[in-house]
Formats: sequence, structure tokens, C-alpha cells
Amino acid sequence: MGHWLQRNIIEPGKLPLLLALTAFVLTFLITRVVTRLIRAGKGPFGNVKAGGVHIHHVVPGVVLSVLGGFGAVASSRHGFGAACFAVVFGMGAGLVLDEFALILHLDDVYWSEEGRKSVEVVVLTAALVGLMLAGFSPFGVDDMSQDELQDRGSVISTVAVNFLFSLAVLSKGKARMAIFSVIVPLIGLIGLVRVARPGSPWARRFYRRRPRTRAKSLLRAYHHDRRWLGPRRRFQDWIGGRPTAAPALPRR
Repeated sequence: MGHWLQRNIIEPGKLPLLLALTAFVLTFLITRVVTRLIRAGKGPFGNVKAGGVHIHHVVPGVVLSVLGGFGAVASSRHGFGAACFAVVFGMGAGLVLDEFALILHLDDVYWSEEGRKSVEVVVLTAALVGLMLAGFSPFGVDDMSQDELQDRGSVISTVAVNFLFSLAVLSKGKARMAIFSVIVPLIGLIGLVRVARPGSPWARRFYRRRPRTRAKSLLRAYHHDRRWLGPRRRFQDWIGGRPTAAPALPRR
């Protein structure tokens, strides 16, 4: 079955990546369903505890990621073993990134506003891996001819230029565009041309004596956030569940 898929559906050697991505997405979705049932007090599921300690699912996720990662390194890109390790790694990565916000804040923020970062990181990861499956390679190497690929100087210069583009876009406060520009360099070029977000390192460095550009940056950021913040939050709530509302501060 695996050999048939490689011959007829996907490029040779990419079956493990496809299996890892599938396991990653399914594990995340199943985990979110289970945690939402636990939160609602429905179903047979419950929190895992050992000696009074709540065992978060990032713990088995780390174990699975280590096993799958080392197994994938030790095996080839073909065969049953590579496929199994890819699935194990995808499951582990799904469990780990589902609690990315907990790792970032070193606190149980799973159902808080900060917990939205986990959903955002999972969506970004799935999108990037999907682009790689579609044939994109990091830093535009896929756009080079065979002769250029054989020339180490051309490869190194292409990677270096696109990497600098990504860093520049990141300094403009456009983290998502910077991440995607690693796979699709054209996105980095677009982000580099457009005005930086207010408060970003680029804006603080280059917009201090340019009031018009600073005002344009503020206005564009306002319109962008007003247009996309609501739909993005609804999408995150649909996938990962609505965060618990923060308690109102008592009046003094």
C-alpha cells in the first residue's frame, strides 16, 4: 500500500511526511475533543493523575516525539519502519504543540486567553508541512535548477538571502509572514515591502523621525486587526474551544 501511494499519489520519499502530518492533525483534533469533554464533565474521560500530580499530555507527547524522531533518523525514508516512526513522531508533536502555551508560560493556561497560542502554532505547523508536501522547500531551494543545486555557492547565497528576508520581515513585527516566507520566499518579499507594524524593532529604528510613516503604520495595523482579529478568534474557538473568561476585577 505504501509503495503504491509513493508511486501514484505523492513524490517518492514523502510518504513519511504525509503520515506524520496526518497523525499530527488527527492527534491534535482528538485531543481537543477529549479535553473539551473533560471540561464539560461529559463522557468517560478524566484528567490523568499520579501521586496527586496532574500529568499533562505534553509528557507522553515528548516521549513519543523522542522515540519517533530518533527512530526516523535511524531508519531510511522508505519502508514500514520509516512509516511507523513518522506516525509516532506526528502523534507526539500533536500532543506537545497542543500544550505549547503551557510550555511557553510555564503555567496551566490551557483554557485561558494565552492558550490560544497553542491552536495558532498547530495551524501554522500544519500549513507549513502541507506546503512542503506540495513541493515547496525552505528558503527557495526548490526554485533552483539542477546546475544551480550542484553549485554550493549558489545554494548558500540563495538560502542566506532568503533567510535575511525572513529576519527582516520578523523585525517588522510580521511573525506569520516571516514563518511562511521560509517556505515561500515571495511572501517575505511582500512583507519586506509593506510598512512595519507599530512597536516592532523596525518601526522603532526607522520610523522615529518619519511621522507620516508612523501614522500609516498605526492606521494599517488598526484596520488589519479590526478585520481579521474577530474571524481568527472564532476559528480558534471552533477548533480548540472558547477560553474561560477572566474574572472581573472588583470595584474599589
